[in-house]
Amino acid sequence: MHPRSSSIQGHFFDAPPQLQTFNPYIHSMSLRNTPRLRIWDLPTRLFHWLLAACTIALIVTAQIGGNAMEWHLRLGHVVLGLLLFRIIWGFSGGYWSRFTTFIPSPARLVRYLKGHGTAADKAGHNPIGALSVIAMLLILGMQVGTGLVSDDEIAFAGSLVRYVSGDTIAWASVWHKGWGQTLVYTVLGLHIAAIIFYRVVKREKLVAAMLHGDKLNQPDDLPASRDGWGAVLPAFFFAAACSVMAYWVWTRAAF
Repeated sequence: MHPRSSSIQGHFFDAPPQLQTFNPYIHSMSLRNTPRLRIWDLPTRLFHWLLAACTIALIVTAQIGGNAMEWHLRLGHVVLGLLLFRIIWGFSGGYWSRFTTFIPSPARLVRYLKGHGTAADKAGHNPIGALSVIAMLLILGMQVGTGLVSDDEIAFAGSLVRYVSGDTIAWASVWHKGWGQTLVYTVLGLHIAAIIFYRVVKREKLVAAMLHGDKLNQPDDLPASRDGWGAVLPAFFFAAACSVMAYWVWTRAAF
């Protein structure tokens, strides 16, 4: 693997000192390209695919109903843990996984829409993709939150129903089964459509990059996300803490 596809193991910075002051809005072009640039660190990739698998399973179990709702409840708590982890990782993860890197400013968004996006705008999540990621996280977070305080008065009740009023339970139940599901289907459909569009029209392999973490032929002045043990170890502790929190919420149903 090319040395730019991963950073020094155990080091808690994303790039060498000369790249730590990297400004993606100034360094928009490079005279040289690097064969492989690590964009998505391993924790980000694992989060992405686990969230995708859990979301699909949640949709399936919701459609089946009955005894499958027990798994629906369990998977909802798994997604809760994943979302908590992504919030933490958005501040402490690899360079391209951080919210400060990929959430676009109005100026950056307008520049991209006008067709003047820089290499940095396209290396990780482009501005449009970043907005869709934020929308996805917010919608899934809303679904998890309303699911925790929903009650179908038959066989399913969220873990936190005992802590809210009857009016809140009724509102959350209606949202969770109605607009919430519609928004999840919509954002997932747009996400899949965007992947197909970029693969067919722009010849960009977004799925491949999320599998192995690298993008090819990127400008040499773009920083690589840290990976290896320097990313895995802190991610492991964050994930463990988030799992404990999600499990604690799960146990509230028993009290």
